[in-house]
Amino acid sequence: MIRPILRHGDDILHQPAAPVQEITPEIQLLIDDMIETMYAAPGIGLAAPQVGVGLRIFVADVSGGHDPADLLTFINPEFVERDGTQREDEGCLSVPGFNAAVTRSSRAVVKGLGRDGREHVVEATGLLARCFEHEMDHLDGTLFVDRLHGLQKDLIVRKIRKLSRAGKW
Repeated sequence: MIRPILRHGDDILHQPAAPVQEITPEIQLLIDDMIETMYAAPGIGLAAPQVGVGLRIFVADVSGGHDPADLLTFINPEFVERDGTQREDEGCLSVPGFNAAVTRSSRAVVKGLGRDGREHVVEATGLLARCFEHEMDHLDGTLFVDRLHGLQKDLIVRKIRKLSRAGKW
């Protein structure tokens, strides 16, 4: 089932997510829904808080659904290593219509549980490393806009507030 994606300003997006205690049938259904929602959006990553569930789960697929082997699911993920830097334009399904250059690690190693409950560790570079950091930010209550500074951040936040007041957000 495709779930609605929450937008910047919704409280759950700005709060740290709680660890998953047990991988239940409800968690499996949530993961299925997140995958379907991510592909429908379309996006390359989606965190549970973006669909209104404050749990530490994210899905990612930088192929956008073109290669089933690229689909990754992380439950209770954590960073093992991060190094290097890359600065690229970034967008977000919870901040539609806005992009900005964000500095991220060029390499990230993430450890977490797969949907089968087994621990897996994935080393990522480039776009996948960026995706991992972006989704992990969501689990910590941070959006890419929060990583911006000065005029760039102010312009985006003001435009969002204006759209909100006009009922278009």
